[in-house]
This record gives sequence, structure tokens and C-alpha cells, in this order.
Amino acid sequence: KIISFSRGNRLKIKVGRNTTSILFYKKLGLSGGKVGILTAGTSDIGVAEEARLTCEAMGCECICSYDVGIAGLHRVFPIIKKMIHEEVDAIIVVAGMEGALASIVSSLVDTPVIGVPSSVGYGYGEKGIAALASMLQSCTLGLAVVNIDNGIGAGAFAANVANRIVRKKIRL
Repeated sequence: KIISFSRGNRLKIKVGRNTTSILFYKKLGLSGGKVGILTAGTSDIGVAEEARLTCEAMGCECICSYDVGIAGLHRVFPIIKKMIHEEVDAIIVVAGMEGALASIVSSLVDTPVIGVPSSVGYGYGEKGIAALASMLQSCTLGLAVVNIDNGIGAGAFAANVANRIVRKKIRL
């Protein structure tokens, strides 16, 4: 039914990797906003893809890097450097388990960071509770946190920030 609906209305379909989200569109225009998206592990990709689809639907270009968790902290630095070089307007960080990646990223950049705790984990960290608590209690500046597995909310927030920055740049 969905495919016939999209064909009948001449809509294109974009499906994220490891996610159940589908984006229907006629034409995606670019606003000029840029959003960086990171995941700590491969299990976080589905939530990150929801965020990416949302950002793209709102006109933003996304620069994504997945599986850069703190177990190999050296992997984070070149990716952050690239995002700074690309002048991203916001960075989304999806992390389960202890959720530490969001705090690390926000301590390294002067860009707004949106932390998304994911429901990956076991023991006390099960269902994202530990990641949520860790992100909420972080003392790094510039970190906002959305609810567990809320890739769509994170994407909308990041795209709103990015698009507003672009509008301000145009006025200057």
C-alpha cells in the first residue's frame, strides 16, 4: 500500500539503514545547514539514521560517522576534526551503554551537541537508562539531551539549529 501510494503521488522514498523509518518526498531542497551525526557503536545506527532522514527532510546536509565509541578514543579525534573543518552547525551523538561519547564530543567542540541515549545495554544500562542518566548529568557545556531512542527529535532539533544559523549568515 505504501509503495503504491508513493507511486500514485509521484513521491520518492528514502529508507535509512537499520531503521524502520521511511521518508517520502517530492524534492528535497538544501537549506545550507550542516549536521554531523556520530554513533558510539553499530547498534546505535538505526537511531542515527532516523536523525539523518529527519535532518535531510528539513534541508540539511549530514556528515555521518558510525561506530566511533570511546573504547577506541583515538577514532573520535579525526572525525571531530573533519566536522569542524566542514563547519557543521550541530552534532548529534547517539550512544548506548554508559553514553559517554556525547560528553566527550561536547567537551571538544564549540558547536551545539545533541545527545541521544540509545536503548542498547545490559544490566543497569538496559533500555538506555544509564546512558540517559549519564548524558543528563554531564557537566560539559553545549550538550542538550533528548529522550531514549529519539532520533527524530534529535534530527529536528539539530536541523532547526542549523537552519537558523544559515538564515543568520545570509542576513549578514
